[in-house]
Amino acid sequence: MARIIAFDYGTKRIGIAVTDPLQIIATGLTTVHPKDVVEFLKKYMLTEEVERFVVGEPRQMDGTPSQSAPHVKGFVTILRKSFPGMPIETIDERFTSKMASAAIAQSGLKKNERQKKELIDTVSATIILQSYMEKARY
Repeated sequence: MARIIAFDYGTKRIGIAVTDPLQIIATGLTTVHPKDVVEFLKKYMLTEEVERFVVGEPRQMDGTPSQSAPHVKGFVTILRKSFPGMPIETIDERFTSKMASAAIAQSGLKKNERQKKELIDTVSATIILQSYMEKARY
């Protein structure tokens, strides 16, 4: 099997998470600037086999697209052009940032570590990937 990569897209940072090769565990990988993500993925995919991308889709409470949805749509377009043939799925990412903040708060990290936005983005991507994996199993 190959890995699945998930993205928590932001205009300043993209949180990235990845599964293990057996697709059992989702783990935070890193954050990258949006302009660097394609180059990062090309390098990563030289050494790791990836079977699909999962992108968090921002939605309002009522299920309609949020204000950042056009940015995410643009990001998906870039992924499609840069990695033709790679399956790309989107998944509702409502509450992932709040869930990530709560998980980090309970982690025992010092306050200055818990407040790092990069950590929140990476944990959010991990939650997106875990949610996708749970839905894919059923």
